[in-house]
Amino acid sequence: MSRYDAKRLPRQTGAAGWNAILPPQAPLPVLEEDLTADVTIIGGGFAGLSAARRLHQLDPGLKVALLEAGRFAESSAGRNSGFMIDLPHELSSDNYAGTGLEADKAAIAMNRKAIAFAEGVAADCALPQEMFDPAGKINAAATRAGDKHNRDFAAHLDRLGEPHRFLSQQEMQERTGSAHYTSGLYAPGTVMIQPAAYIRALSAHLAGQISVFENSPATGFENQGNSWLVSTPKGRISTGRVILANNGHLESFGFYQRRLMHICLNASMTERLTPEQITRLGGTPRWSVTPADPMGTSVRRISGCYGDRILIRTCSSFHPTIETSEMRLRNAGWVHDRKFKERFPQLGDVRMEHRWAGMLCLSRNGSAAFGALDQGVYSACCQNGLGIARGTLQGMGIAELVLQGGSDIASHFLAQPEPPRLPPEPFASLGANTYLMWKEWRSGKE
Repeated sequence: MSRYDAKRLPRQTGAAGWNAILPPQAPLPVLEEDLTADVTIIGGGFAGLSAARRLHQLDPGLKVALLEAGRFAESSAGRNSGFMIDLPHELSSDNYAGTGLEADKAAIAMNRKAIAFAEGVAADCALPQEMFDPAGKINAAATRAGDKHNRDFAAHLDRLGEPHRFLSQQEMQERTGSAHYTSGLYAPGTVMIQPAAYIRALSAHLAGQISVFENSPATGFENQGNSWLVSTPKGRISTGRVILANNGHLESFGFYQRRLMHICLNASMTERLTPEQITRLGGTPRWSVTPADPMGTSVRRISGCYGDRILIRTCSSFHPTIETSEMRLRNAGWVHDRKFKERFPQLGDVRMEHRWAGMLCLSRNGSAAFGALDQGVYSACCQNGLGIARGTLQGMGIAELVLQGGSDIASHFLAQPEPPRLPPEPFASLGANTYLMWKEWRSGKE
């Protein structure tokens, strides 16, 4: 008899700022009884919620249960920068270009399927534009090396036939209010999301269609002949199939051992800017930049009913324990403060109100952990740093694999080679963290 017990449960460091700036969150039920389901999903992020929505679309009569370990939008899904990117975004490269034109064209087509799916969510949930904005994004350069990365990526986009345009230093300052950036490369296809608002809205919407539970971590599941019994602290679910959509915590249940890289990224968000500070800053009310060097600093300015604020996200580290510490978050905060002052010296009186850490799951070769794990058990994990687009896509694909036996999306991920093993500890941690520190140092002002 197969049995899989969770060796660890998710632990978050710092309150997710995206969630903290929203109004008080309406609670969803805790699983406190035993029930039955056709499919049980473990994980309530982009992958898990997308899988649930797609299952319901394919078969509205299907009994689906979804378990989220904590509050919706407090997990990693509510802790990212909110970029739903359509173009190649290979974090291990120098300029985001992927491994080849055909592979990148296929990835773009897949990412746009995810964006179309998310547009349907935004429409059904009546998300305002400030929370789901098809505004595109800018690769911002602050050095000659960054300018070259942008030129190289622009040449790659030319070969792909994808639209883009360069922004001069003056145009960058007119948009961002910052003289820090020397140039930019704008591409129109990215959707900017308020990730916590999206997760909250979709989970609440699905609660009217399926069984949705929060503060209900799956502590294990075991085979019972033709079904599986999923256990939580207060209740159990007897289910025909199990979908693991818990990203790096897939490894906590014993799958893909020593094949997943757990990377922490840290973020800080300012307090509400005052009208006088907004005037001093200048620029446009909403914009988003990723660094020309993938190991640089992402910056967003948001505006709307929850305040005019700026977000800084950088400082990465490798954590095989799938959690970080308050000390590391505090140290990252000092770096964020310095990078904020470099970009916005006119805002010396602005303080950071929220700081948080979020975990990413990567593989050494960029492959997903996707597909069947055991009879009736499936995985839609390891989004390689693109949790919104790839998480959405993997959720769609795993639902189609479970109910239809496959699809174009499922085939896209199933065709990827298996994530390779990592070196043993402590060599993996020493090597990964040394490499990340060197890459961040090399990115410099980016």
